Amino acid sequence: MAPIIRVEQIADYVGQEVTLRGWVYNRTHKGKLVFLLIRDGYGFVQCVAFSKDVPAEVFEMAVHIPQESSVLVTGVVRADPRAPGVPGGYEVGITGLETVQAVAEDYPIALKEHGVDFLLDNRHLWIRTQSQWAILRIRATVIRAIRDWLDDHGFTNMDTPILTPAACEGTTTLFGTPYFDEGIAYLAQSGQLYNEANIFAFSRVYCFGPTFRAEKSKTRRHLTEFWMVEPEIAFCDLDELMEIEEQFISYIVQRVLKERGPELRVLGRDTSALERITPPFPRISYDEAAERLAQLAAEAEDPEQKALLAFEWGMDFGSPHETALTQQFDKPVFVYGYPTKVKAFYMEPWPGRPEVCKSVDLLAPEGYGEIIGGSERISSPEVLLEHIHRDKLPEEAFQWYIELRKFGSVPHSGFGLGLERTVTWICGIEHIREAIAFPRTIKRIYP
Repeated sequence: MAPIIRVEQIADYVGQEVTLRGWVYNRTHKGKLVFLLIRDGYGFVQCVAFSKDVPAEVFEMAVHIPQESSVLVTGVVRADPRAPGVPGGYEVGITGLETVQAVAEDYPIALKEHGVDFLLDNRHLWIRTQSQWAILRIRATVIRAIRDWLDDHGFTNMDTPILTPAACEGTTTLFGTPYFDEGIAYLAQSGQLYNEANIFAFSRVYCFGPTFRAEKSKTRRHLTEFWMVEPEIAFCDLDELMEIEEQFISYIVQRVLKERGPELRVLGRDTSALERITPPFPRISYDEAAERLAQLAAEAEDPEQKALLAFEWGMDFGSPHETALTQQFDKPVFVYGYPTKVKAFYMEPWPGRPEVCKSVDLLAPEGYGEIIGGSERISSPEVLLEHIHRDKLPEEAFQWYIELRKFGSVPHSGFGLGLERTVTWICGIEHIREAIAFPRTIKRIYP
């Protein structure tokens, strides 16, 4: 019996007969040769049927087998640098072919151009294509790298509630649901507040899971349901937080480069841009960023571009502003010290400048914008209460959160990394909707 192997193991079996279990991704018939590109979930490999080397019925099956039919392919592995596939460079000379299921109708997603809406309506099938498979494989590696770095640097994974009684970052972007006799509960925007409680027991913690924003945004950077990792650190100020973030991001990117080179090649990603992602990252203040944007707007010759870059101190950045800023750097750039009014209530005020808070965003290069938002948190119960009143939040819902500052308060900081935004940047793709298996947007909840 030929050993059953995965395509990713094929380099170890050159000259041996093996069996692959998978699906027909593509078929090409050239006279006495049939080329089947087989995918098995772990890679793509070219399998070749030569009429004189196989029984007539096997060759005939190979000639006519429909796209996406499930098969068992047996054959001898050969090294061939011209052979397509992922990882590529190997092919299988078919000696046997068995059909598990021959598809009986035309497969909806042929290997040709399709409209985005059609592909999203058929997302359950679209994820089988090479590009989508590569993106989601990279996503899985990013997730594993996130957990490995945090686990190896003293962080404890804590699971925080999905159903919460109050907003974390404002009440206008919440999904509410009736909760028995307790009124309205909300799908979590963040696990941060709960992790601020956890640091007083564990010092360094993180949560990692789905978060929800009922934000009516149609940009290529927004989803209504996305995954976020949120580390929180006791005895940590803003400067140390930025050091942690740059080490964290650099590890993730270098891990993907090491483990997912074939997938990045499928996507046509310029890996030289990723190879530069090593500490330290440049840091600029919000004040400096505002000055840079004003200068860029003044220098812009196109009136439309000038209007897009128009910026005044006190505004939050939009996508054009983030893109313009990141184009000035070849690494992610920290922008720190945002105006208090554009940030969440829990951020520590800047000493001597109450209009500014100890916040920091990490903007990815190549125009991908914000991938991390973080801050030093307020450590004084009096200041925190003042901010809750300022933002007209329900004090009773935050009593437990205020109480954290009354019993052993310390300087502490944390951040949230958006998984899909990070994957979008690392993959070099245009839209965030491809960075999750089944995207949820304001216009899409199917399939």
